[in-house]
Formats: sequence, C-alpha cells, structure tokens
Amino acid sequence: MESKASVVNRLLAFKQKSGKTYNQIAEETGLTNVYVAQLLRRQAQLKPATSLKLRAALPDLTDDLIQEMMAPPMRSYDPAIINEPTIYRLNEAVMHFGESIKEIINEEYGDGIMSAIDFYCSVDKIKGVDGKDRVVVTFDGKYLPHSEMRSEDMVSRIRLQ
Repeated sequence: MESKASVVNRLLAFKQKSGKTYNQIAEETGLTNVYVAQLLRRQAQLKPATSLKLRAALPDLTDDLIQEMMAPPMRSYDPAIINEPTIYRLNEAVMHFGESIKEIINEEYGDGIMSAIDFYCSVDKIKGVDGKDRVVVTFDGKYLPHSEMRSEDMVSRIRLQ
C-alpha cells in the first residue's frame, strides 16, 4: 500500500505538470480553491460526479489515483507544520480573534459552534485601500446549536416495551 505522502507527492506533481493554479482548477471543477488543494493533499474525498471534472482539469491523473482520491481520506496533519510561518500566522490569527468570534456567534445564533464538516473555505486576493495586495480567507460553516442532553431523548436509553 502506497503511503499518503507518496500519493500526495504524485498528485501535486500532476498539478505542477499541468501548469494550472488552484484557482484555475477550481474554476474548471466548480469547487473552491481550498477544496481542490484539500483533494490533492488527500484531506478530502473526491466525489464520483466531480471526478470527471477533475480528470478533465488534470488529464494526466491516473485511474489508480482517481480511485485513491475517491476513498475516504485519513484527515490528519503533522504537528510540526505549525512552524511554517503562514500556518503559524493563521493559527495566531484564529487564537487572537477566536474569543471574539465565539462571542459574536453566540450573540447572533445562540449557544453553538461553526461546523468544520459542513464547511466551505476559500482564499482570495484583493487590493486594499492603500493599493497593496491583501489575503482574504473565508470560513463558511454551518451553524450547529449545542443540544441539551435530556436523558429521555437519548436513543440508547430508550427501552423497548
């Protein structure tokens, strides 16, 4: 069985060979640029309907890689990745603004969280008012309310009569 790192290296090599950016592949597949990157890093599962579009965008992808991408991935990360400056700064931004974001979510929606499963993410480039390039990272997650854990609603405790 081929390691995840080896599969990812092969997938990224096909992307590089194509000469296409994540944005170009995203446009051709109808996905977000971040989701395309997640697919190529084996952090997301390729769906059958999308496989045809991805194959059209990256025609050199092999059948074995397409099949591998359609299997549920082992979503994981290397903890040492926090040392990479961009990832460190993203983590720092979430940690710095996290409490305020949480309070606003609770104020607007109630006691709950933003899903990281029913979730969309994109990275966009815009010009700031000063004319300098700015990075826009959009997190678009479904709101999930916390449940009151009532014993009578717990399915595993319902007794058959």
